[in-house]
Amino acid sequence: MLFVVIVFFGFKDLVDILLVALLLYEAFRLLRTSGAVNLFWGILAYVGLWFLVSFVLRLELTGAIFNFIGSAGAVALVVIFQEEIRGMFSRIGSRMSSAQQIVRFRQQKEQGVLTDEQIHQIVLACEHMADSKVGALIVIATENDLEEYEQTGETINADISARMIENIFFKNTPLHDGALIIRSGRLQSASCILPVSKNQRIPKHYGLRHRAALGLAEKSDALCIVVSEESGKISIAQDSKIAAIKLSALVDRLQNNQ
Repeated sequence: MLFVVIVFFGFKDLVDILLVALLLYEAFRLLRTSGAVNLFWGILAYVGLWFLVSFVLRLELTGAIFNFIGSAGAVALVVIFQEEIRGMFSRIGSRMSSAQQIVRFRQQKEQGVLTDEQIHQIVLACEHMADSKVGALIVIATENDLEEYEQTGETINADISARMIENIFFKNTPLHDGALIIRSGRLQSASCILPVSKNQRIPKHYGLRHRAALGLAEKSDALCIVVSEESGKISIAQDSKIAAIKLSALVDRLQNNQ
């Protein structure tokens, strides 16, 4: 006897599949960033086994156990990865519509974005510190509010100048350890404490400053400049990525960030 199975595949089914694929991809990115990619494959295997038991084999008792474990496990995952989930929603919220971008542009004009002279002072300070191999971590705030990190340091509220930045990061000074946060065209706070990235794929030669810069880049849209104390090389962290950058390209990157 020949059985013919007719499967109706419509537009709603396509949307359903695409949404599930998107959710799985975002979950993979989230867990990969936190260094728990093996947990993703474990969860995926559990979901596959749960689907097989509950919907294919229709084992009611085993399916009920799987349902209970899944409900408790979902709550446990939210508790364990609350920081990563918060960072993910923060990045989603920072993707504004075109109308919001117009409002942001007007607000920046009122508050004052970085001028060419201020960018020149930042780049000049980075050049001097790189030549002298003075470690530094400079954070330039954009849209996301960094007040919670500013409060961990010392309030400065000073004009942007190369000498001021160099004095802050000069070795053995009280404010050299930590991050300098620049917001609204001012040096707001120094010696600020930033979250450290748990990404296990960070190159081994990156130190704590680089991990702190990437940690903030994973949770906000800020641009972080790192000057290595060991090599004098300059790196930039933004949008959950960190990479070395030449001094000649630093000016363009800061101008494009406005």
